[in-house]
Amino acid sequence: MGHRAVAAIAAVFLAALPSTGQDSKKADPPSVATGASVAADPTQLSKDTEAFVRQLFGWGPNIQLRLGPFGPSAAADFYTVPIEISFNEQKETGEVYVSKDGKTLLRGELYDMSADPFAANRAKIHLDGSPSKGPIDARVTVVEFADFECPHCRELWEALTTIEGKYPQVRMVYKDFPLAQIHPWANTAALGGRCAFQQSPQAFWKVHDAIFENQDLISAENVWDKLVQFATAAGLSSDTFKRCLSAPDTQKEVDASHAEGVALGVNSTPTVYINGRPVVGGDVTTLSQYIDFELAARKR
Repeated sequence: MGHRAVAAIAAVFLAALPSTGQDSKKADPPSVATGASVAADPTQLSKDTEAFVRQLFGWGPNIQLRLGPFGPSAAADFYTVPIEISFNEQKETGEVYVSKDGKTLLRGELYDMSADPFAANRAKIHLDGSPSKGPIDARVTVVEFADFECPHCRELWEALTTIEGKYPQVRMVYKDFPLAQIHPWANTAALGGRCAFQQSPQAFWKVHDAIFENQDLISAENVWDKLVQFATAAGLSSDTFKRCLSAPDTQKEVDASHAEGVALGVNSTPTVYINGRPVVGGDVTTLSQYIDFELAARKR
């Protein structure tokens, strides 16, 4: 079953669901916890939450489930509860909110309306040391977490040429997020991109484009040779490039980029952030909508 199996199992949890209705009769809305609620015993609350989500999503004993730690949320009477499910050594993550009195579970997102909802994302994104195009002082920055072997990332790469032409005032930043468990040569390609960037920030984009252009011709067996070929065509020193591919520090840079994505909650590619606003899948119409919104907002 592998990755697709756990993705299918997790989809019912991670995707938005319609309001619950066991029959055509509407259920009474749950009573939401208030400041006067009495907090439940933490140990019992954890057990009750696990039992409830297993029942809610139909997760039997073959699904490994880990809850917590219970943490604060934007709503004072609710805990944020991270959930990790595992199946056949594949994992997916998400979160729910549980009232402190143990009576209510909430799916979705809670926002503090007094704060910028995307400020926390921007604080976790580090632009220095990453390949970029466009003005350094741009009012709008588009950050893409991508995998060179990912077919959807290739589709986005093709579409981004239109975005870049339409918005020359926007800064585009590339971040590595290789999905090594399902893409056998993605990590090596990420190393190649980092090595090209180290020699020449401009040459990175030539190697970047060559990888996506030739994605169907690259395999785990020939990826090293293909990368050296692309680097040489971009005017880079092949000897320096080869040494870089084997250097532990290069892998550390790729790992740091991946860890940054994990900290943001990235779990699929491509995932794009527009001034911190996430767009999973990189839909071009949505990207244009958000870019237009951010450009207009920053003129005020």
